[in-house]
Amino acid sequence: MIGVLLMDLETVKLATIVERLAPEMFECLTSQELETKIVLRDGIEVLEPEDAMEIVQFSICRGQTGTILH
Repeated sequence: MIGVLLMDLETVKLATIVERLAPEMFECLTSQELETKIVLRDGIEVLEPEDAMEIVQFSICRGQTGTILH
């Protein structure tokens, strides 16, 4: 018999994560970045501030894909 792995997936906007765990970053993010949907494996309740910063950093980098700087 194969075991089934159950996870509490939760989808939230980046804005929700930032408001709760890193409010000082709110003004640094664009409205497009804040609207990014983030899927959390174990839900928002278990996130730590360090997790929030990692998610913010990844979201910014992901949003810059394809951007040409000169």
